[in-house]
Amino acid sequence: MHTQLLGIDWGTSNRRAYLVGRDGKCVARHADEQGMLAVGGDFAGSLAALRARMEVADGVPVVMSGMVGSAGGWQEVPYLDTNVALTDLPAHLAPVKGQAGCYIVPGYCARDGAVDVMRGEETQLLGAVGRGLLDGWVVLPGTHSKWVYLRAGKVDQLVTYMTGELFSMLAAGGTLAALMAGAPDDDSAFGAGLQEARRARPLSNALFGVRARVVSKTMAAAQSRSFVSGLLIGTEFVAAQGHADGAVDIIGSPALSARYRSAAAHFGMPARAHDPDDVYLAALAYFFESV
Repeated sequence: MHTQLLGIDWGTSNRRAYLVGRDGKCVARHADEQGMLAVGGDFAGSLAALRARMEVADGVPVVMSGMVGSAGGWQEVPYLDTNVALTDLPAHLAPVKGQAGCYIVPGYCARDGAVDVMRGEETQLLGAVGRGLLDGWVVLPGTHSKWVYLRAGKVDQLVTYMTGELFSMLAAGGTLAALMAGAPDDDSAFGAGLQEARRARPLSNALFGVRARVVSKTMAAAQSRSFVSGLLIGTEFVAAQGHADGAVDIIGSPALSARYRSAAAHFGMPARAHDPDDVYLAALAYFFESV
């Protein structure tokens, strides 16, 4: 019987690892930028180096989630249909070829209506279910922000927004990049961006409107970065108003959670924030009997 488990949230750019015991306590943790793109295909070597760094014994099983299971990851793992309950995830772990005691958690694919997918978030959702969150909307902000409706511990609806990726691209190059560069956080500008999202005009039109506001002296350039953030996040909430009523639960970093809670308040939606580390650790408890 294994007394410890190494859980790894292995994304595209970053990686977080947690060594936990059966009592649920985290013995050691590590975070780095050795995501899928950084390891150059040498996932086995990267895992061995991580084990050594964290002083994890060879016999300790490993459960990995995230883009490590994508087509460009270590080993592609097929998506599960959303009729599979989150608590059944341990029964669907995929063994990694040539790596004894090493497994990948599958993601989910929603096929009712618009097709949508997720990898990595399902493990956080499992932890949320383990902490008693069985029904309602859960928002997981990030590069690709997920809105997931849970019904009796199953993924009932899944909607993804490329909010974080769009923000990074706009800030890195193009018409708005020079305006957004080095601009400080500005709560009032963020709120103005949320309000602009309420107008529900096409997003490309609203984004050009940021430049128009600056060149017409209607808004200071220093406010543009927060305004764009509010506009993009607000677009999620405008879309959600058609299907998300009542409270939302947010699983994200402190900074992102604060932004999304502010947006939720603006749109009259009560919100609760959950620490992503806490829900991930809660999920790992489910995998001990399956590895």
